Amino acid sequence: MSPDNPIIVALDLPGREALALAGLLRGRVHWVKVGMTLFYAEGPEVVSELKNLGFEVFLDLKLNDIPHQVAGAAAAIARLGVGMLTVHASGGVAMMRSAVDSASRAAEEVGLPAPAVLAVTVLTSTDDKGLNQVGVEATAADQVIRLARLAQEAGADGVVCSPVEAARISSIVGSSALIVTPGVRPTWAETGDQARISTPLAALEAGATHLVIGRPITAAVDPVAAVDQILREIEGNDR
Repeated sequence: MSPDNPIIVALDLPGREALALAGLLRGRVHWVKVGMTLFYAEGPEVVSELKNLGFEVFLDLKLNDIPHQVAGAAAAIARLGVGMLTVHASGGVAMMRSAVDSASRAAEEVGLPAPAVLAVTVLTSTDDKGLNQVGVEATAADQVIRLARLAQEAGADGVVCSPVEAARISSIVGSSALIVTPGVRPTWAETGDQARISTPLAALEAGATHLVIGRPITAAVDPVAAVDQILREIEGNDR
């Protein structure tokens, strides 16, 4: 299992199905994503179970509240030993900074590496029209850039954005930042409810460091074969 493998499998499945799938994918991927569906169903124990299987865990709960509440949540998440966690960049600089500082302190207290704090910019299911409906007059592309700059100011370790914006983001956040892209669909997969998407290879070439891929793998008849097919798509990339 190479840590250079850029795929993060989104285990957006009910309960034990997610763990069964993770068991199948051992040795094929290094990272798995635990989102709201799985975490709210199984609780913090699912993180421990996935870590015991040898995975790095990206806990994607998209924290967004007053800084004090986000600081407490980030600390609790850091103590679980996850590798990445998310906050909404739209929560502002103070909120994001509270997550970064609190997660770092909490991890140090329990002798763990600090998780990377990623700022979610604009959800990949949202387009310009969707932003306008909630009062944001900027285009999705411009809003992503605005929020990425705020994340950088707050000291976040990276951003979550669609692969469509990855190239512009990389020129802002620098080479050391993580650029995690959902909305990645292999050439053979349906787009589903994602509005701003790209293929795995195109996302990596645009500057993505990690690719969040869910249904093309989790809904596949043979998830292992699906992962292998995606890796073949990107094997020409120099990563």
